[in-house]
Amino acid sequence: MNGPHGSTRVFSRGSWTEASRIAAVLREETVGGMLLLAGTVVALVWANSPWSAAYEAVRDTRVGPASLHLDLTLGTWAADGLLAVFFFVAGLELKREFVAGDLRDPRRAALPVAAAVGGMVVPAVLYTLLNLGGDGGLRGWAIPTATDIAFALAVLAVISTHLPSALRTFLLTLAVVDDLLAITIIALFYTSSLAAGWLALALVPLAVFGFLVQKRVRSWWLLLPLALLTWVFVHESGVHATVAGVLLAFTVPVVRSDAAGGPDAGPGLAEHLEHRFRPISAGIAVPVFAFFAAGVTVGGLSGLVESLGDRVALGIVAGLVLGKVAGIVGASWLVTRFTRAEFADDLGWPDLVGVALLGGIGFTVSLLIGELAFGLGSDRDDHVKVGVLVGTLLSALLATVVLRLRNRRYRRIEELEAVDADADGIPDVYQQGPDTPGTPGSPGRSADG
Repeated sequence: MNGPHGSTRVFSRGSWTEASRIAAVLREETVGGMLLLAGTVVALVWANSPWSAAYEAVRDTRVGPASLHLDLTLGTWAADGLLAVFFFVAGLELKREFVAGDLRDPRRAALPVAAAVGGMVVPAVLYTLLNLGGDGGLRGWAIPTATDIAFALAVLAVISTHLPSALRTFLLTLAVVDDLLAITIIALFYTSSLAAGWLALALVPLAVFGFLVQKRVRSWWLLLPLALLTWVFVHESGVHATVAGVLLAFTVPVVRSDAAGGPDAGPGLAEHLEHRFRPISAGIAVPVFAFFAAGVTVGGLSGLVESLGDRVALGIVAGLVLGKVAGIVGASWLVTRFTRAEFADDLGWPDLVGVALLGGIGFTVSLLIGELAFGLGSDRDDHVKVGVLVGTLLSALLATVVLRLRNRRYRRIEELEAVDADADGIPDVYQQGPDTPGTPGSPGRSADG
């Protein structure tokens, strides 16, 4: 959406179709975030109870056929298998946004994409600076780069803030781009050995899967075995198996085609599969992974201090709390500076800072990268978990303060966006142009006033 003199409006409302779709997505992610929090709390309590050995025994139980090198621990199955579903859904969402969503407009996509890149680069730099010295800590440089959208939305639900749809959309898009960058980092930097033959073999079921979905085939008994084969072959190649989820997602068509062969306005197979698999991702895959990944024995206050004495943990905390905000806000400033972008009215830099603090809630992918960097169950992996938990908690608390201070403004915007005077099922503000006076996204009031 454009502002005066053709400038881009930052945090403009977008279309009602996209806003309602994203609202439905975020409702599911919020429920998933609550389950994630529950899984995390159960894991932490169990791992710090007299029965902690039982927790480790469950996590380290091996299941699966050894002949296929798939005799994995339950913790590894959660990280390699269940998170492939999470990245499959993230890949579908990302493709949907850039092919058929509001972000197909490069001007609207520039800010969240730049913010996601800045929100990964600066935390990685901070972590690296704090871990120079050759003790092996540099291997975890990517840990503080991830944003956990489910955890962030759970925080929003707990603090009961009325975050406007434009800010929620920005947060979701930033987190999805963040996920894509994270899986790219995992594939490029956390592949210890590569078996090119297995990777080439994975292209066969992947290609067949892609051919079938392009033909709009929805038969699960055809698609699911091909997806599983792709996952197995990618796993055998040495590349982290979750990469298979993104590769499969990118083959799925977003826009439905009509009989004449041209795209129509209806949802494509990507939206159908996302609708089917998002509840599995948010309600099962991520919470189960959190349960197996978050269980760290802290050892009381002294153990907490000892863990935070490791520069790895300090780097993670600094990256999540400081680096995320500096990266997201700094990259956004550069975009507004060089593209003449202007904030939609009633929203401004304080709101961006609040969202950037939510971006510092790094959990699922951060824990996954920590396991890949230092090994599941190692002392340093335990320090990673402490750093991620402390950094996430601090970011959540700071975001709570900032967003609660702005909540009266958010409530006013929410009330405005709910008005439907003509009772046609579409709020009136989505039927008005960007220059309508007195609405967020229109000229006439200062961004921070």
